[in-house]
Amino acid sequence: MTEHTASPSLLRGRVVTPSTVIADGVVVIEGERLAWVGPAERLPAGLTAPAASDLTLLPGLVDLHCHGGGGTSFPDAVTAAEVAQAADEHLRHGTTTLVASLVTAPADVLLARTALLADAADAGVVAGIHLEGPFLSADRCGAQNPADMLAGDPALVRSIAHAARGHLVTMTVAPEVDGAHDVLEALVEAGALPSIGHTDASAEQVDAAADRTFDLLAASDAARSERPTATHLFNGMRPVHHRDPGPVTACLAAAARGELVVELVADGTHLAAGTVRAVFDLLGADSIALVTDAMAAAGMPDGDYQLGPMAVRVADGVARIVTEDGQAGAIAGGTAHLLDVLRFVVTHGVPLVEAVRAAATTPATVLGRRDVGALAAGRRADVLVVDDALRPLRVLRAGRQVG
Repeated sequence: MTEHTASPSLLRGRVVTPSTVIADGVVVIEGERLAWVGPAERLPAGLTAPAASDLTLLPGLVDLHCHGGGGTSFPDAVTAAEVAQAADEHLRHGTTTLVASLVTAPADVLLARTALLADAADAGVVAGIHLEGPFLSADRCGAQNPADMLAGDPALVRSIAHAARGHLVTMTVAPEVDGAHDVLEALVEAGALPSIGHTDASAEQVDAAADRTFDLLAASDAARSERPTATHLFNGMRPVHHRDPGPVTACLAAAARGELVVELVADGTHLAAGTVRAVFDLLGADSIALVTDAMAAAGMPDGDYQLGPMAVRVADGVARIVTEDGQAGAIAGGTAHLLDVLRFVVTHGVPLVEAVRAAATTPATVLGRRDVGALAAGRRADVLVVDDALRPLRVLRAGRQVG
């Protein structure tokens, strides 16, 4: 990524905080930190506010689930440059904290990719690692290879966690898979968060897994968050039926109790706008993390791409698996940036403060990070400057402008 020293140190515009919108606010940056955030009329003595503007200032966004972008994919990357290329695509569009996601693959591939991403996390290129599998339901495999899916193997979890060197954030697990509860325990022991997803489980099975995970996290000194997550709620899950509620309703109930955070891929493809609004109305932004589930085609034209072992074709901005007969199959991740997701949510009726909290503040809590995710004094100076249409104009990360 290319960066240069941010200037000026004071930004003025409509400032979105976790609780309100300051119509005429100022953000003061000192070095890598936010020194002050508040109304322009209350700017501390000795500071001169810039001229009033019609810009909107958001916190840098936090994406917990991203497989790639800019033509490269984390599951297929074999060099540090490829990892940086994918991360930079999202950074330039306002995602200043990004978790790199892998897909189900053979154990040796998972270990090699995890080690590569751990190097990137050490370098600050990504904020952590998410494994979407391999302990998933073949019946709800989505864009993943069912042949590589395994029964629960806590020894493999420990090996992956060792390769991650403290950077394993989450792992998606289907609760009904044999040995799943042993995997949940191994993840919590490693300081990672289990995430319920790609599952054909009953509501009762999900209830048991969510309750067990919540209790394990509460008893752990190493937990980065007290709440597990649900991987892209609705997608890769048994649909809701009134006599067979399945995983979706169980995840919603756990989130409503404050025991789970649900991911939403609110890009206009994975979920209908009405579904997104309903979840916000039911749960509120403190239990929702907006994510992209983006793959290599994010920021790129239509065409053919790869997602792990699966061939993907993007047409009209929608990525789908290419089936053996050459037809379009299951949705294969997203092609949006997180700012696009935020814009979709706001355009379809979610208040801006709520949407920003779900795209920055809540996912930061999942990471256990108190230094990112909000425009508040003391936090890292990650600022996303947008226009009235929520299009990106400037991105600052740790007080330095991304070029």
